[in-house]
Amino acid sequence: MSEFWLISAPGEKTCQQTWDTMMHRSTNLSTNNKFNIPDLKVGTLDVLVGLSDELAKLDSFVESVVKKVGQYMADVLEDSRDKVQENLLANGVDLVTYITRFQWDMAKYPIKQSLKNISEIISKQVSQIDNDLKARASAYNNLKGNLQNLERKNAGSLLTRSLADIVKKDDFVLDSEYLVTMLVVVPKTSYADWQKTYETLAEMVVPRSTSLLFEDMESGLFSVTLFRKAIDDFRHKAREYKFTVRDFQYNAEEMKADKEEMTRLSTDKKKQFGPLVRWLKVNFSEAFIAWIHIKALRVFVESVLRYGLPVNFQAMLLQPNKKNMKKLREVLYDLYKHLDSSAASIIDASMDIPGLNLSQQEYYPYVYYKIDCNLLDFK
Repeated sequence: MSEFWLISAPGEKTCQQTWDTMMHRSTNLSTNNKFNIPDLKVGTLDVLVGLSDELAKLDSFVESVVKKVGQYMADVLEDSRDKVQENLLANGVDLVTYITRFQWDMAKYPIKQSLKNISEIISKQVSQIDNDLKARASAYNNLKGNLQNLERKNAGSLLTRSLADIVKKDDFVLDSEYLVTMLVVVPKTSYADWQKTYETLAEMVVPRSTSLLFEDMESGLFSVTLFRKAIDDFRHKAREYKFTVRDFQYNAEEMKADKEEMTRLSTDKKKQFGPLVRWLKVNFSEAFIAWIHIKALRVFVESVLRYGLPVNFQAMLLQPNKKNMKKLREVLYDLYKHLDSSAASIIDASMDIPGLNLSQQEYYPYVYYKIDCNLLDFK
């Protein structure tokens, strides 16, 4: 399971005792790790209360950016989605390892700074990632979209696809004042009809001038040469036989430009792909690390607000066994219900009771935040 419960409880005689009790009571219910939070600057009660709300909003924002970067990585690695997980790392290790061995990054988030300053550093950093992602994704998506449109033109049915890569100069009568070569799509079942009738579809069709240039699953592309003045009659009569005349004029310059555009877009996409994946990898890591630091800040602030000063609490990371989640909740409640008598009357928000709308964040007598490492919603 990739769900973790980050909780804290006040130190009994010592924090180690709190940890030992938890380890003893949660045997077989969860895998536990100490979650190391350094000695942060407490500041005033007023600041802590305000910060508690700000951090909740920042938590949601940063989580959304982590998900966006991860999801975009999956979109960019379109053909190799199985590779996505191996690119979604934090500090070079998988996410579960990073969380379970969490160490505060003193260089990025110096603990001599106030809590508010640290949260502002994180906010600025992740907002920058969010803005950069929008710009990079927009540029890459435009490129990809233009390339897909061109590819679409060169694929599909003979009735709609581009004919530029199918026909050659030799297939056409060019530079003639009177004659013109037309291209006609004929269903495979009607080849015999075409051969029998094409010379009679208009008065001035050149006899024996038809050639089959290309076939797909349903139909073939035939060329036919006729006098220019017969074009309208020929089109009209061809339609009656369900032969489709394509609007196509051979223009070597245009066709060359189309091919060059396709090559350019394809080359640009390949050029951008590597740096973009590298950027996503680095910034996914940065955003995820920032997110876990916010969880640490929230645990610290909430623990001080709930359990008071001096700072004396043990933060613990529990990875519940899926079958025993309910049992683990009961054990935690039993251990910590004395911390907040009002919590006894608050129903677990995960219980679905019609008409009762509790806030999304469940409330327990101990500090609790959920961390879900399953960040990708593969469509």
